Amino acid sequence: MRMDGSGSSLMNRIETSVGTMSKGQRAIAQYILNHYDRAAYLTAARIGDEVGVSESTVVRFAMELGFEGYPHFQKVLQEELKEKLTSVQRLRASAKLAVHEDILGAVLHSDMDKLKRTLEKIDRKSFDQAVDLILGARRIYILGVRSSAPLAAFLGFYFNLIFDNIRLVHTTSVSEMFEQILSVGEGDVVIGISFPRYSKRTIKAMKFARSTGATVIALTDKSNTPIADNADVCLMAPSDMMSFVDSLVAPLSVINALIAAIGYRRQDHVAQTLEKLERIWDEYDVYDKGDSDRIRED
Repeated sequence: MRMDGSGSSLMNRIETSVGTMSKGQRAIAQYILNHYDRAAYLTAARIGDEVGVSESTVVRFAMELGFEGYPHFQKVLQEELKEKLTSVQRLRASAKLAVHEDILGAVLHSDMDKLKRTLEKIDRKSFDQAVDLILGARRIYILGVRSSAPLAAFLGFYFNLIFDNIRLVHTTSVSEMFEQILSVGEGDVVIGISFPRYSKRTIKAMKFARSTGATVIALTDKSNTPIADNADVCLMAPSDMMSFVDSLVAPLSVINALIAAIGYRRQDHVAQTLEKLERIWDEYDVYDKGDSDRIRED
């Protein structure tokens, strides 16, 4: 039975396909079902060694499930796992990094790959639509909690230089989040940022905002997620994990592009704001200008 790399849970699909597999492929399936958190990070050759079959048998196993090859199968398995594993499980699953002599290089190469995939796949029309919606908004709310909070804060910092109607939602509970978005309504834009494991607080707040008539923009990793389901426009960037740490390089790059595009459209206003700020920064000695004598005196 041949399947593609989308649709139902991969683990469920493996379970339902076991009956049609050869003896060697059944052994591979059982190994993956029993050790999925480890198998997701093993090469085809290593799984073959663990099970007692050839590397080519593992590759054929992936292709019989409808994948282009083992790397495609492995990528889908890793994507599925990152939504389900706890932080401790993710840490153990990513212990494969310890075999690298160059962990720094492994992580940087992984992040470079995510940027490349984002550049190739992001929907330009959705990006342009998001820019137009934000520029026309009555008020702009930015939601991002837990590991997405730094992304929300970064976006909020620069949007405050561009707009006078920004609300960065700071919260540690669902009730506090609703209190801060209570007045959201038609004409407002809510930007929700969340990556696996997806925040229920953000999902609930986005759903509420949409019910009031506000426009919701999501920044997330995939279209078939609760975050995307509660948005009018989606901007997507991968956040594949290399460890228990979420990689937010690609999402941050999309945020940079969003700020740059909106800043360009409002460049006269931004220039005036920055001129005022520069005078204030100079007056209150906010930034170091390399005056070593003055530093010693202070």
